[in-house]
Amino acid sequence: MARHLITSALPYINGIKHLGNMVGSMLPADVYSRYLRRRGHEVLFICGTDEHGTPAELAAQEAGLPVADFCARAHHAQKAVYDGFGLSFDHFGRSSSPQNREITQEIARELQRNGFIEERSIRQVYSNADGRFLPDRYIVGTCPHCGYDKARGDQCENCTRVLDPTDLLEPRSAISGSSDLEVRETRHLFLLQSKLTEEVERWIAAHGDDWPVLASSIARKWLTEGLQDRSITRDLEWGVPVPADVWPELAAEGKVFYVWFDAPIEYIGATKEWADAAPAGQPRDWKSWWYEADDTVRYTEFMAKDNVPFHTVMFPATLLGSRRPWKKVDYVKAFNWLTYYGGKFSTSQKRGIFTDVALELLPADYWRYFLMAHAPESDDSSFTWDLFASVVNKDLADTLGNFVNRVLSFSRKRFGDDVPAGAGAGAAEERLGEQVAGLLAEYETQLESLNFRKAAQALRALWSAGNAYLDEKAPWLQVKTDPEAAALTLRTAMNLIQLYAVVSEPFIPTAAAAMRGAFALNGDTRGWITADQARALDLVPAGTPFTVPPVLFAKITDEDLAAWTARFGGTES
Repeated sequence: MARHLITSALPYINGIKHLGNMVGSMLPADVYSRYLRRRGHEVLFICGTDEHGTPAELAAQEAGLPVADFCARAHHAQKAVYDGFGLSFDHFGRSSSPQNREITQEIARELQRNGFIEERSIRQVYSNADGRFLPDRYIVGTCPHCGYDKARGDQCENCTRVLDPTDLLEPRSAISGSSDLEVRETRHLFLLQSKLTEEVERWIAAHGDDWPVLASSIARKWLTEGLQDRSITRDLEWGVPVPADVWPELAAEGKVFYVWFDAPIEYIGATKEWADAAPAGQPRDWKSWWYEADDTVRYTEFMAKDNVPFHTVMFPATLLGSRRPWKKVDYVKAFNWLTYYGGKFSTSQKRGIFTDVALELLPADYWRYFLMAHAPESDDSSFTWDLFASVVNKDLADTLGNFVNRVLSFSRKRFGDDVPAGAGAGAAEERLGEQVAGLLAEYETQLESLNFRKAAQALRALWSAGNAYLDEKAPWLQVKTDPEAAALTLRTAMNLIQLYAVVSEPFIPTAAAAMRGAFALNGDTRGWITADQARALDLVPAGTPFTVPPVLFAKITDEDLAAWTARFGGTES
């Protein structure tokens, strides 16, 4: 079996993330990781909080905490939410870790030795009111491209264009709000991406054709516009320090690396964190995942479209310029935006549903299934409360939950607490087996291709096949005239429940565990269902004790909808 390295874009440290962040990176990465593990592959799923840069300092300042203390608290709070969503990270690290500092500084040294870093004097914005140079994100103003009046000095949140602080119209300090700004000379390190252009082009040409159009088109657009040398240091108190053994004067001035330089390196750093955290006597080899691993590891990255340029151009350029055999991404799964009634979810503007609040309203499986069934893959998708309720009620409560409950409850009522035997399988069961095997193959194909909406459609079709079979056979009528036929129908339906439990786990792990736990199967460690097992539907032998689990999914009521709409808003943007 293959070794799969999976990383999700690092959630930024300045607050709990919204549902758009969840569906744009972490959740699909988890679904894919769970699926691959079920199929027997060796998987390492790595993520962590992105803790450096201006927003971290600003958020800490607003909270009245030292930035290190703020980041530690925020990391703990985010990790608790991701645990609540059932995200199965092998390690959830921190970009402020000693491991990331060590590896980032070493890669910077290698780039310097290879002639890809240059120290330059530049003119940078200085705030007289704040008495300091302002890094790009400390400056806000109007985007010259789209007119958005809250654009940051590094990137416009609205149109995603990468900016320089001096590009902004009507700029002002994000610290004090002062527009008393001037441009002064200072020194910074630049990554000479222009010297690496041909190498990056060759690398993207060799890999990009396999990526979704969204990812490859963004990468190639950057290449078409030409790679520019990019400043990779900032005047901040919090970050990976410039190593004093190479740049003593800049280190003495307190320069730190730009967050977009060290954040992707944290994927490597977090893997070393994972290795360093190994229990005694159980060593972990982090380098085998990242070093000289092109032929042994398949690396998949998950991210929203605004992160694509940094992961497909800047990070590969960094690794290529190091001249070391670091593993580079094989497949980039990029997502469009999930909107809230047509407007962008926004952490800074507190718009939309945030993940901690979502878990207060409903268990994680409700959100996991809805988000993946409506993942913004080919285009943006919109969250509305009516749509959410419709999907939950139809797919989860009626199609899956009701099937499980009525099969197990009716069988217990008529045949007791063990799976009934009944008659031998007939033509209807043979047809069902072939149908289920075909739908399972479609589900597998879509998950292998990372087409999550289509995978959810195939999973829904699997659940619907059970309901159609049950309606066709009508065991509530059969039991009156032919109890053996009714017992066969119920036993077949129970085998479907076990199949659903196994294959639904990547999407709805808690409900899957409840379905699986309904049957007292000794040594039940089945990872997946083969096509032959799907056709035979003999996963749960007759005579197996079972219980009726609590209701898997409660319906969302009109009262719920009214309350949530009143609380969070529910109008088109």
